[in-house]
Amino acid sequence: MLKQILSKIPRKSSKPDPIDATTVIDTGTNNNPVSNSSNGAPCSTTTNGGNSFSSRLNVVKRVSSAVFPSSIMSGGVDAAVEPHISFKDISPLQKQNLFISKLNFCCEISDFSDAHLDLKREALVELLDFVSSGSAKFTEPAISAICKMCAANLFRVFPPKYRNSSNATETDDEEPMFDPAWSHLQLVYELLLRFTSLVDAKAAKKQVDHSFVLRLLDLFDSDDPRERDCLKSVLHRIYGKFMVLRPFIRKAVSNIIYRFVYETERHNGIAELLEIFGSIISGFALPLKEEHKLFLWRALMPLHKPKSVGIYHQQLAYCIVQFVDKDPKLTGDVIKGLLKYWPVTNSQKELMFISEVEEMLEMTSMDEFQKVMVPLFRRIGGCLNSSHYQVAERAHLLWNNERIVNLVIHNRQVIVPIVFSALERNSQNHWNQAVLNLTQNIRKMFLEMDEELMLACQCKLEEEQSKSNVVAEKRRLTWENLESAAGGATGFNNPISNTINLAHVESASCSVAC
Repeated sequence: MLKQILSKIPRKSSKPDPIDATTVIDTGTNNNPVSNSSNGAPCSTTTNGGNSFSSRLNVVKRVSSAVFPSSIMSGGVDAAVEPHISFKDISPLQKQNLFISKLNFCCEISDFSDAHLDLKREALVELLDFVSSGSAKFTEPAISAICKMCAANLFRVFPPKYRNSSNATETDDEEPMFDPAWSHLQLVYELLLRFTSLVDAKAAKKQVDHSFVLRLLDLFDSDDPRERDCLKSVLHRIYGKFMVLRPFIRKAVSNIIYRFVYETERHNGIAELLEIFGSIISGFALPLKEEHKLFLWRALMPLHKPKSVGIYHQQLAYCIVQFVDKDPKLTGDVIKGLLKYWPVTNSQKELMFISEVEEMLEMTSMDEFQKVMVPLFRRIGGCLNSSHYQVAERAHLLWNNERIVNLVIHNRQVIVPIVFSALERNSQNHWNQAVLNLTQNIRKMFLEMDEELMLACQCKLEEEQSKSNVVAEKRRLTWENLESAAGGATGFNNPISNTINLAHVESASCSVAC
């Protein structure tokens, strides 16, 4: 190999090499060097032997530096590179070193007044372009450096929230707060997103571990909606690529929901987490695992309880629809869960619940519907009589749904008697004209559906009203007897007379059934 390299060295016949003017190396078959004088006369090989050997070493070194660059000969692949150098101004062999050097440089945290911030931003832009071009190689040092950089810039503790959850309204929660450092946080998130998309899961499993995922989930409580949106994309990529982390991510998100529902009732990222799980649930295999069903009962259904449900209700309803679409047998239990958390004094939540019930009824089977129709239409009957006209109007509009009307027709012997009294009270007492018109429309629908049943319900209602009138009259008489007994009695300071009067009142009250 040495002979072939040396044979390629250009020779000048007119002028000897300045390094060794008296010695040339014979590249023939003889391995021993032969020394010749400048005029061709032979010289002794023993004279100036040290100089001849050092000359040959100098020639070999010069040739080696020409064939192999000095960066390789000196271990340049691992050599440190100045981070402020541009990728365009460096050889391809050094770009990977510069990539790691820039990542380490971006780990330094600086103030907004520091000039270092501009240099850091330029470095992040170059890193993002370098990764996007596909030139970056995610070796183990590079993966470690990029995870360290993301952790140094992203993982932080948010300031405490001083607003009381009991006094907070949806209007307060809808006011976004923007992070002043977003200009460079955005670059870090984009770099992390590219990294999670391109890196091999097996190569990055040591760095992207449980601790990394937990700290990433903590960032979902950020006040900045732009940051939560980026986190949503990153977590979804991690869930899709790192399959070994999937059970841990589901458990960690469940713990966040438990803490939100049962302890704090304050978290900024519930909507984003539910949006991620909406796509995750759609990918569940059938039959559903018990773990997934427990997530529905223990995590998703209790999310209807907090006052701030309106912020994430759309994403929550989508998750539940995905579960029911996977297994229609869950519909009955879902409706029972909605009835369990049904709001009593919050009209806006009640409107959301009615809409969700309608969506569930469109997907339910006849068997599942018959399991829950009695408690469900008792609740709907109460909504028909609501003094809040929007709730009453929304409950009446359920009968515009053909699927619900079909379910009612097949079970009219049970459903019509439940809601008939509510319709009657509306037609007599409700203050809103739009609700009165809708009530008349439903009464006409029932008459066309089964006139005999309507007449029977009318007779039964009149009979119940007469009984209630009798009971009310007895109660009135009882109170009159009590008042007369109390007003006609004398000597209330006398213990004996007090005992007699009380005994008389007790006998009078017991003789009438209230």
